[in-house]
Order: sequence, then structure tokens, then C-alpha cells
Amino acid sequence: MFSIVEQTRLRVSKSTDAKKKSQLGQFFTPGSTAKFMASLFTETVGGECRLLDAGAGIGSLSCAFLQRCHASTFCFDKIDLTAYELDEVLHQELIHSLSGFTDVMPLSFKVIAGDFIEAGVNEIQFWRHTFTHAILNPPYKKISSHSHYRLLLREVEIETVNLYSAFVALTLLLMAPGGQIVAIIPRSFCNGPYYRPFRDHLLKHAAIRHLHLFESRSKAFKDDDVLQENIIIRLERSSQQGPVSVSTSTDDSFSDIKYHEHAFDRIVFPDDKERFIHIPTSPDKNMVDRCPAIHHSLADLGLSVSTGPVVDFRLKAHLRNMPEPGTVPLLYPIHFGSTGTDWPKPDSKKPNAIQRNPETEKWLFPKGTYCIVRRFSSKEEKRRIVASVVDQAKFPTETMLGFENHLNVFHINKNGLPKALANGLAVFLSTTAVDENFRRFNGHTQVNATDLKQMKYLSRDALIELGEWAMNAGPLTQAMIDEKFARMTE
Repeated sequence: MFSIVEQTRLRVSKSTDAKKKSQLGQFFTPGSTAKFMASLFTETVGGECRLLDAGAGIGSLSCAFLQRCHASTFCFDKIDLTAYELDEVLHQELIHSLSGFTDVMPLSFKVIAGDFIEAGVNEIQFWRHTFTHAILNPPYKKISSHSHYRLLLREVEIETVNLYSAFVALTLLLMAPGGQIVAIIPRSFCNGPYYRPFRDHLLKHAAIRHLHLFESRSKAFKDDDVLQENIIIRLERSSQQGPVSVSTSTDDSFSDIKYHEHAFDRIVFPDDKERFIHIPTSPDKNMVDRCPAIHHSLADLGLSVSTGPVVDFRLKAHLRNMPEPGTVPLLYPIHFGSTGTDWPKPDSKKPNAIQRNPETEKWLFPKGTYCIVRRFSSKEEKRRIVASVVDQAKFPTETMLGFENHLNVFHINKNGLPKALANGLAVFLSTTAVDENFRRFNGHTQVNATDLKQMKYLSRDALIELGEWAMNAGPLTQAMIDEKFARMTE
């Protein structure tokens, strides 16, 4: 039965217009992933199952759940399935998929064409906490701050920025105590300020039981060219938090899957006000975790980090392709590479300068030595954190600099850093250990200033020592950086 559903998924996915998929945030779950998700529910024999599949598509997840019920000790006296699917074009396929199980198990189901967010809010307002199990691949699409959805969600005290987190938040409130949710969702909720209310909601109403990480960003939904990094999470409603099982695999074949268990304080650090969710990829502590010398906050160092304030499309009238009288350098990620600061770049599509005038003055920094980190990395790039140093010697006649919004800037009260400190900070951020540690809570291509604020650093003196070594060591390789870092943290 399930193999037929998988054939249907491939056929429907190929025939569905990419624009429609994007509009609905609709990506069908591969069969191997659906089976793995169904396997995560704890074994049960007897009793009543009230199953929710919100955003059911053609029924891949529900059918994987039902297939497990049919073939193992995971079974119930009665299964009542509620499947929401907004795209009515899929309803016949969905009904056909589910109907195949009604003759072999005590299954009743209903397919609802309505909007899950509207229906869910209505159910919660009437305190109908009914579901014992939920299996989800929710739509992925941003929700604007003044949209109908945001207003609806606020009626049940949910504040979030994407449909996927809205679906999970609503599902949590619809679960009976002890109810289990298994969902495949983007990893972006694990960190950053925009998902902080959702993380608070999740940790308030549920215990995290299992996290699965795909080591390749692009393999979980490879048939649909989805670039967002996804995780699978199992939650348990209104339960006491305990250790968390973590599994990893390269892709959705699960051929090299590994399991390990971690205390919850390695998943959400007790002193972390932002409540970032870390996903350790091995049972051993990362070098950064093990090193007592790495415990300083940016405030301890007297440093700040900010997102580059120049948003080019808002200041378009003031941008210039090349420097001219009355302008100052405008720095983009393209101006930093393995050879240092490379400005101007005459052949670049990006402007190299911005006018200095009363309208732009507040967005500019005094010329100085700064450590900068790119905000975005490309898919499958080896490094998540890419740090460089602004060499002020490249701007001998300038007094101010502009930093474009795709850069994060380390500074001291909006002024530059001592040269050795800036270099030491860039080298520290370029170590393999720091990059690996950062990936435990950052699951997308963006590196936010908030993420960098949450990190712990070496002391100011140690960073200066590292910077002085770097400035005298000649061209640095990754091996040289990691070896020096290891010696300093022994």
C-alpha cells in the first residue's frame, strides 16, 4: 500500500507547478523520510489513537503511520484520523491513499478542506484538546506581521513568523496531555530573534524527545530542490523534560544513521535567555565546550557586534559605482576574500561607494580596523562563519566607511578595534572548532548578529595574542589556525 503512495507522490510532485508549490509552501514528504518519522512514535498496543495530519498532501505521512500500525506492535483498538489539506486538487489522491487501510485496520478518517490555522484557532478557543498523535510536514512560508494569520494566531497567544512554526504551535495546543508530535520542519527556528517566541511556546508546552539532523542541507527534499536545512523533531505535550535522543544521517536514505543521547542542558543551555536549541552531532563535547578559557561574552571584552546598517535599496539614490568626490567606501562581502580587503572592485555589479551627506551620515562608521562576518553562506559551503578584517590602510584618504547590510561588524562603540584584537577575533572565528560549535544551533545560511552575541569567546588578552601571531605568521592555512588554537586552549 505504501509503495503505491510513494509512486503517487513522485507523479504528483513532478506534475505540480513550481509556482503553486511556492505559493502554498507545499513540498511532499519522500517515502523513506515518512517511514522514519512514523518509526519515532513510542510503541503502543491497544487504546484509541486520534491522529492529526495538518497539511496532509497526498497522505504520505498518514500512510506511513498507518503502515507501521498494520505491520508492528504499534497498534490501536481504534484510529480516528483528521487530515487537513487546503489544496482540493489533492483530495481525491488523499482519500484514495487512506481508503486502502480501512479494510485492514479499525480506521475512520475525515479530510478537511478548510484552513488549518483558522480551524485550529477555533478549536483551541473551545478548549478541544483531543489528539493523541500528530505527524506533520507543514507548509513553509513567511507570515507578514499584519496579516490575517498573525492576527488569528495572536488570539491564542501564538506569535510567530512562518506557517511551519504556526502549524507546530497550534498542533501543540490541540494535543491531549502526553500526546506525541513528529514533524519535519526547517531548522531556522533553533536560533535567531524572530523565532524566540516560538521557542518559548514550544519549550513551555512540550518536552523535546528526539531530534534528527540531515548532514546535507539539500538531501531531505531533493526531489523538490529545497535548499532549507530541515530537521525531524518529536515532541511530547505537557511532559517533564528529560534527556534528548539525537540522530544524524547524511540524507533521507538513513543508511548511515547514528544515535546518541544528551542531557537537556546540552540542547538548551540553562543560562541562555534566547533559548537557542543546539543539536550536538556527536556524543563528545566540542572543543569549545570543553575549554574553560572560552567563557567570555562580548560585553566582557568591551565589544559590540551590529548588522551592517547600509540597506542599499533604501539608499539607492546615494550609491555610486566607483568612488568620487563626496563619497566614502561602501563595503560588501565581495570586498573581502582570502587576500584581505579588496576595494574598489571596478567590475563588480555592486556599488563601491556611497555619498556622505546628512541623509547617510548616521549609517556610516569612522574609518578603523574592524572584524566583519558575512551574514550569508552559500548552500553546502564548508564554513558557516566567514570572518575577515577591514584593513584601514586600503583607505588612506578616507575618514568614514559604509558597511552594507549583508555584513556583521564587530566594533567598540561604533569605532574600530585595535589591530591585533581585530585579527585575533577573525582567526578565532575561523577555527574549525568554533565553526562546528556554531552549527549546533545555527541551521540555515544566515549568521545573525544575535547569534554572534550569544557565543562565548577567548579573553581579550588571548585574542590579542592570537592576532599578533596571525599578523607575523604569513599566509594562514586552516591547519595552522586550528593547530595554534589547540595549543592555546590546552
